[in-house]
Amino acid sequence: MVVQKKVYTADDFEAFIRQPANRDRRFELINGEVVEKVPTQKHGIITLNIGAEMRALVKARGLGRVAVEARYRPHGDNLNDLIPDISYMSDLSRPVTEEGPVPGLPDLAVEVKSPDDTFRQMRDKARFYLANGARMVWLVFPDQRVIEVYTPDDEYVLGEGEALTGGEVLPGFEMPVSAVFEV
Repeated sequence: MVVQKKVYTADDFEAFIRQPANRDRRFELINGEVVEKVPTQKHGIITLNIGAEMRALVKARGLGRVAVEARYRPHGDNLNDLIPDISYMSDLSRPVTEEGPVPGLPDLAVEVKSPDDTFRQMRDKARFYLANGARMVWLVFPDQRVIEVYTPDDEYVLGEGEALTGGEVLPGFEMPVSAVFEV
C-alpha cells in the first residue's frame, strides 16, 4: 500500500508550529514537508563564531542586519519556510518582523551541517536560496572542516589556510576558515 505524505501549505505549517507540543521546537517547511531542525552544541558554537564576526562588521559599518535562526518565506511561495542558521540582509529600510517569517530571502544565508542533514539536502537548499533571491550562501561542514560558497555565478570550496569573505554581498568581511571551526 502506498502511503502519501501530507503536503503542508504555509497556512498548515503556521498551524502546526503553533501547536503546544511544537512551540519550543524549530521546524522548516521544505517543498511542503515539515522538517525539524536539531542542532548540536558544536553546531551552535560554529554558528556563533561566524555570526559574531558578521555582527561586529555589520554593526561597525552600518551595513544591514544579521540574524540567527530567523524564518524566511520566499515571495509567492506557499510550500517553503526556511530558517538559515545565520542570515544577513543589507536593506535597512525593510521592517524587522516581530511575528511570522520575513517575506523574501536574505542576501546571505549560512547553513551549518547538523548530523541529520545530508550533503545533498544542504546543496539543494543552497541552490534554492539562490534561485529565490539570495545573493550568496555559505554551507559549513564541521566534520570536513570546509565551507562551500555559492553565488549565482560561482561555486567553490574553502579549506583550512584560506579565508571566508563576503565579497560584494558583505563587503569587508573576512574570517580565517580555521577560526570558523574553533570549539
